Amino acid sequence: MSGVPPIGSYVVDTRTGRVGRLMGEAGPRLSLRPVGGGREWECAPDAVRPATIAEQISATTAYVNARSRGEVT
Repeated sequence: MSGVPPIGSYVVDTRTGRVGRLMGEAGPRLSLRPVGGGREWECAPDAVRPATIAEQISATTAYVNARSRGEVT
């Protein structure tokens, strides 16, 4: 996993624009989990980059707002 941020880091899946937390490797791919939890997804190692602080805050805020509206648990 050279060039890939450490496990637990917030990253952006550049192919989808989604922000997630890097959970580990799943074979040749990386496993990401959405901010606030939920179903993991996989992406290629060359399709991730570290999330900026602004992206982390935006993703967290979106999750908290959705939870307050009852859209997620």
